[in-house]
Amino acid sequence: MSYQNISLPEGGDKITVENNKLVVPDNPILGYVEGDGIGYDITQASLRVWDAAVEKAYGGKRKIHWCELFMGEKAAGVYDGDYFPAETLEAMKDLLVSIKGPLTTPIGGGFRSLNVSLRQELDLYACIRPVKYFDGVPSPMLRPEEVDIVIFRENTEDVYCGIEYESGTAENEKLAKFLREEMGAEFFEGAGLGIKPISAIGTKRLVRKAIQHAIDHNLANVTFVHKGNIMKFTEGAFRNWAYEVGKEEFGDVTITEDELWDDFDGKQPEGKIVLKDRIADIMFQLLQLRPAEFDVLATSNLNGDYLSDAAAAEVGGIGIAPGANIADHIAVFEATHGTAPKYTNQNKVNPSSLMLSGVMMLEYIGWTEAADLIHAVYPQVIADKTVTYDFARLMDNATTVSTSEFADKLIGKIMAA
Repeated sequence: MSYQNISLPEGGDKITVENNKLVVPDNPILGYVEGDGIGYDITQASLRVWDAAVEKAYGGKRKIHWCELFMGEKAAGVYDGDYFPAETLEAMKDLLVSIKGPLTTPIGGGFRSLNVSLRQELDLYACIRPVKYFDGVPSPMLRPEEVDIVIFRENTEDVYCGIEYESGTAENEKLAKFLREEMGAEFFEGAGLGIKPISAIGTKRLVRKAIQHAIDHNLANVTFVHKGNIMKFTEGAFRNWAYEVGKEEFGDVTITEDELWDDFDGKQPEGKIVLKDRIADIMFQLLQLRPAEFDVLATSNLNGDYLSDAAAAEVGGIGIAPGANIADHIAVFEATHGTAPKYTNQNKVNPSSLMLSGVMMLEYIGWTEAADLIHAVYPQVIADKTVTYDFARLMDNATTVSTSEFADKLIGKIMAA
């Protein structure tokens, strides 16, 4: 496939899919989008860390060949004002695995969220957010080391579909008329209207990934988070369809929480994963009071958006929270924070969110040795208290370093490992 503004690096080979599994060469081409605002600083720092880990882990036998892709403000300069070029989408499909920095998202007007558009165009239905504490990271929790969860958030449905009708428009009035006259609904005049679709297909494929993750990583439980006590036919349906997946597709390795107590007197049988559900609002409290009770959360879109950021605050904040958006095979890893435009080109901010998302990416392609190296040295650098300003202001006697210097510290530890 040829591109207009994208140059595939020489010497690299594309990742392919055979028998429903990724086939990763020793010289894979991976895509990256620099992102807006602080994107340049954190991307350049992270690329150096990933490359160092791969070099150290494999002694030159493996190497990532990076291919720059364009989206956001940089894309607008390359593609005559187009922030979301079709060529980038095609390249992401072609390369299968990519990573991106933060992208500008307007509030209340302007163009639609690029992040949401990307997830929907590529059907990246699973937003995966691991939340884990690293020793030494400042945290408001008394026992942050108990926080170790992976959140699977449905990525394409719920209110994030963007099916909205602005107050005062003809479309809004048409829908309002139908809802009142045909469906008997009651709501205030002039209300903005939005639709919240949640389907069996969307729910089940998300939950399938969540349970499989628990199996693959020998985890004890999966919790379905919902607001089904109020929204019975959307959030409640999410819960019901989730349990169906467990029973029909994973019945040999799962039991429900009711079965745990009714049949096993609360003692989890070896080799069985417990499936349970919690109302969304109580889940926020439980993540603060009893986080050790939860391994994997599977949730609808909006609940997952709130929960993943709230959980990240328990282990150091969204600035170090990694994330991925994954379809059956196509995967786009990302920084989970915003563009922080006031810090653009200041070489100041913490690159950890993007960098740790890259660790997820290395794990996704099966290069766990390189991923493990970064995980091993990260808390060592934190323990040395040579950190970016966001951590330094929360630590005693810390040395504030720049984005690039933080990467240098990590690379030094990697190469000395």
